[in-house]
Amino acid sequence: MADPRDLFDLSGKVACVTGASSGLGRRAAVVLATAGAQVVGVARRADALQSLCAEIGGAAAAVVADVADRSGLEKLASDIAAPFGAPGIVIHAAGINTRQAADDVTAEGWDQTVALNLSAPFFLSQALVPAMKDKGWGRIVNFASLQTTRAFPGGIAYGATKAGVGQLTRAMAEAWSSHGITANAIGPGFFPTELTQAVFDDPDRAARNAAQTCAGRNGTLEDIDGPILFLCSDASSYVTGQVLMVDGGFTAK
Repeated sequence: MADPRDLFDLSGKVACVTGASSGLGRRAAVVLATAGAQVVGVARRADALQSLCAEIGGAAAAVVADVADRSGLEKLASDIAAPFGAPGIVIHAAGINTRQAADDVTAEGWDQTVALNLSAPFFLSQALVPAMKDKGWGRIVNFASLQTTRAFPGGIAYGATKAGVGQLTRAMAEAWSSHGITANAIGPGFFPTELTQAVFDDPDRAARNAAQTCAGRNGTLEDIDGPILFLCSDASSYVTGQVLMVDGGFTAK
């Protein structure tokens, strides 16, 4: 029997991570590089991407782009493939939450949320899938949310897109898994990131969220390492179309 640890070895793999400038996206990029992958981080902030590349070293490259800009998609796919070759792994961690109450949602806020949270993961994947098909191997990891299945105050636009991500993940699996490409999603609970800064800035609210989990605590960045590595490696070759909630049991209660 082969060493089971080899299932998680990403040596020789190329990964693309959107939203790699901060939070869970940045963490995912570092984890994949540690497991042996060459990683291309995509985000809008050049300075933050430079910091990521400095942390990882020669196995990292950066592409400064807005993944929600569909007109630049062809160039983006080409730029992503330039440093190390076409990626076999893509993690869609870029996201936005305008936190507008239902009565206050603007057309601009709604469209911005849909473009980044839902449209970008599909169209970027669509652009990268042909190279995965050629290799007969690929890993697509979307980012779902507690709001994929739960309604939160001020989350109508965000929640609608994250519910969409759940179905997008299943549909991607149906379309592409016969080519050796798995499509899954991670649904994080409350983690300390820029996107959830407002939550963690309120100690009482953070404590209430922690109390709603089975584990009795909010997430730490390290809690995403294993699930990311699992879904991006050969360890999950027969897992596709699934939403893995990494939420300390928040959705189990």
